[in-house]
Amino acid sequence: MSRTQRPLLKIVLALSVIGLLGLIYLDARITTTFIDKMWELPAKVYARPLELFVGAQVSADDLAYELEALGYRKVRSAGQPGQVSRAGGRFDIYTRGFSFPNEREPAQRVSLSIAGDRVQTMSSAGQSLDLMRLDPVQIGGIYPSHGEDRILVRLSDVPETLTGALLAVEDQHFYDHWGFSITGIARAALSNFRSGQVVAGGSTITQQLVKNYYLTPERTIVRKLTELVMAVLLELHYDKSEILESYLNEVYLGQEGPRAIHGFALAARHYFDTPLEQLGLHQQALLVGMIKGPSLYNPLRNPERATERRDLVLNVMVEQGVISAEHATIAKAMPLGLNSNRTVRDTHPGFLDLVRRQLRQQYRDEDLTTLGLSIFTTFDPLLQRQLERSTARVMNQIDPEGGLETASVVTRFDNGEVAALVGGRRVRYAGFNRALDARRPAGSLLKPAVYLAALEQPQQYSLASVLSDERVEVTGPNGQVWEPRNFDRQPHGDVLLYQTLANSYNLATARLGMNLGIPTVVDMLRRLGITGDIPAVPALMLGAGEYSPMMMAAMYQSIAAGGFRQPLRSIRDVVDANGEPLSRYVLNYERTVGIEPVHLLQYGMRAVVQEGTGRGVYRYLPSDFAVAGKTGTTNDGRDSWFAGFSGDLMTVSWIGRDDNGGTGLTGSSGALKVWADFMAGAAKRPLAYRMPNGIEPDYIDESLGYRTGKGCPNSRMLPFIAGSEPVQRTNCSARSNPVKDWFQRLFSGGS
Repeated sequence: MSRTQRPLLKIVLALSVIGLLGLIYLDARITTTFIDKMWELPAKVYARPLELFVGAQVSADDLAYELEALGYRKVRSAGQPGQVSRAGGRFDIYTRGFSFPNEREPAQRVSLSIAGDRVQTMSSAGQSLDLMRLDPVQIGGIYPSHGEDRILVRLSDVPETLTGALLAVEDQHFYDHWGFSITGIARAALSNFRSGQVVAGGSTITQQLVKNYYLTPERTIVRKLTELVMAVLLELHYDKSEILESYLNEVYLGQEGPRAIHGFALAARHYFDTPLEQLGLHQQALLVGMIKGPSLYNPLRNPERATERRDLVLNVMVEQGVISAEHATIAKAMPLGLNSNRTVRDTHPGFLDLVRRQLRQQYRDEDLTTLGLSIFTTFDPLLQRQLERSTARVMNQIDPEGGLETASVVTRFDNGEVAALVGGRRVRYAGFNRALDARRPAGSLLKPAVYLAALEQPQQYSLASVLSDERVEVTGPNGQVWEPRNFDRQPHGDVLLYQTLANSYNLATARLGMNLGIPTVVDMLRRLGITGDIPAVPALMLGAGEYSPMMMAAMYQSIAAGGFRQPLRSIRDVVDANGEPLSRYVLNYERTVGIEPVHLLQYGMRAVVQEGTGRGVYRYLPSDFAVAGKTGTTNDGRDSWFAGFSGDLMTVSWIGRDDNGGTGLTGSSGALKVWADFMAGAAKRPLAYRMPNGIEPDYIDESLGYRTGKGCPNSRMLPFIAGSEPVQRTNCSARSNPVKDWFQRLFSGGS
C-alpha cells in the first residue's frame, strides 16, 4: 500500500465508524421512542363525581342528564353495569363502579326516588344506602407536558376511502417500498436541479412521518439523507399498518391560533364538526388535499383554492380505483360543508384551559410526563349546563346580533373550587379564553375593597358613618386633575356609608379612598387575592387597572369566605396509571381580613341587591332568597360586570366587546342578568345571616346616622363592631310597631 493510500484508507475507516455509530444512534432513537410517540396517552380529565344520599338536592332531570353524559343506556330493567331505567322520579341504576384516588366505589344496582328536587329514598339489594358516588364524567383528554391536543384513532376506525385517497395522492407504492421511493427521489432531484435549489423532496409517507416525529422542516441535503436512513430503519422495525396509523394521527393539517391541528380525527372536528368516521367523500378528499399545504389550501381562508384541490384529489381517487366516477361527480357537487363556528370544538374548552395552566403551576414538570395520568377536577357538569344555558339565553336577549362577548366563573366559596367556567359566548368552542385572559377595568367591582379597608378601622368608620358625596378633584404629580362623576351626573350630599356602597356613588367612594390612602386600598386588594399590577392612582378607587374575571373571582371568593383567602383551584387529585397520587406544590390558605369587617361589608353588599344598583336580581330570584353582590360599569359602558354570592356559590360575570368598544350596558342591565339567571337555577342555599362574636346590632336613623329607638322615624337596624356605634342619638325613644318590626326582621335576616 502506497503512502498516499494509507491516509485515504484511514479517512474511509473513520467515516465508516462515524457512519456506523450514527446508524446505531438513529436506530436506537427510533426503537426507543416510536411506540410512545405513536400512542402517546393523554391524561384523562374527570369531572367531580355526583354524590347521592337521602336529602341530596338534585332534580330528576338533572340526574337523568348526568347519567346521559356518562353514557348510561336506558333500558326497561337495569341488569348490567352502565344501564338505567326511569319512571318519573324513580330510578334503577346499575352503576359501573370506579377507582377513585382514595377508594374503590363498587358496581351495584341502586334504586332511588326523587321528589321536590331531593333524593327521598335510596337502597341497594334491599338495604338502605347511606351514600353512593356515580363514576365521574370524563370531560376531556389533555397532554400536560406540551399542551397539544390529539384525537387518536385506530386504523380500523378510519374510512377505507380516506386511507385509499391518502395513498393514491401521497404514496401510491406505500405497501411496496422500503421507506423511500426511487422514482419519487428522481422526480424531486430533477425539479431541484431545474430550480437550482431544494424545492421538492419526493417523500414517502414513511419519510414524512419521520420528519414530523424526529426532524426539523429545513430543506438540506444532510437532513434529507437522515430522513431517508431513518425511514428505512422504521420500515425494518415496524409493520406498514403501524406506520400508516401513526401518520393518520400525526399529520399536520392547519393552525387555529396557538393550537396546531394534528391528525385526521381532530381535523374532522375542526373543519366539519363531525367525527372522522362520519365524513363524506367530499370532506375526506378535502383533508387529504390539504396535506400538500395546510395554509395554502385552508378551506376557511381559501375556499376556492381548497375546492380545486379537493376536486383534484377526487380525480386521482377515480384514476387509482378508490371510488367510481359517479361517486366523484356527486362529491364534486357538494359544498365544502365547513364548521360555521370556525374553531376547534371541545367538550368544555374553557375549563380544560384552566386545568392545563394549574397543572403546570401546581405539579412538577417531570411528573406530568408520566403516561396514563388521571386528573380529577372540581368541574360540575350540572352547574356548567346551567351556566351555558343562562349565558346563551341572556346574551341572545340583550344582543341578538352577536357582537358582544361574555365570560363567567363559578366557585364553591367554602373551599375555593372552580365548579363551572365560560370563556366566551360560543361556550363549546376553543379560542381566546376571556375568563382567564381578558384584562379589563373592573369599575365599581373594586369598590368593596375600599369600603372593607374603611370598616377595618371601627374607631373611624362604620356602616352608619356619614360620607360626603360631593364634587372632588385630585391633582396628580404631573398636574393633571382627576375629577370623577356619579353615574347620574349628580352629587347626593351627605349619605351613610352603607348607602353609598348600595347605590355605588363614585364621589363618596373616591373621597373615602383618598382619605384612607392609595397604599391602604392597594394593600386590601392584595389581601383579597388580586395579583399582578395594581395601579397606585386615585382612579383605582373606581376600578382603574386591568383585571380578568378569574382575578375578580379570587377577590370575591375571599369576601364570600369571610376574609379567608383561598387559591381558586380546578384540580382535586392527579394519579398515575397505578392509582398512586402525584405530589403537588403546597397551596397556601390564610385569613387576611378579620371576620367582623367582612361581615359588615357583606351586609352592605346585601343592601346592593335589596335596594341599590343590584336590585334587578330579584326579578329572577325569590324575594326571600338572600344573596349579596356588586355591579360594575366602566367608562362609556365598555364593560358590564356583576359579582356576588349565595350561601353555596360565588359567581362573577362580565360582558363587553373584544375591541373594547361601548356596549350600551351597565352592570345591572347586562352582566347582572347572566348572573341572576344562572343563580336562580343553580344556587341551592340562601346567604345565611350569622352575626359573629364582636358584632352588635343597633337602630340607626337613616337620614342622620344617629342612634335611635326601635320603631322611630327612619329607623333601621344595622350591625356594628362592638364599640363603634354612633355616639349621637335622636330624641326618639323605642316604640312598638309590629308591622315594621316584621319587615325589619325580614330585611335583617332575623337579627
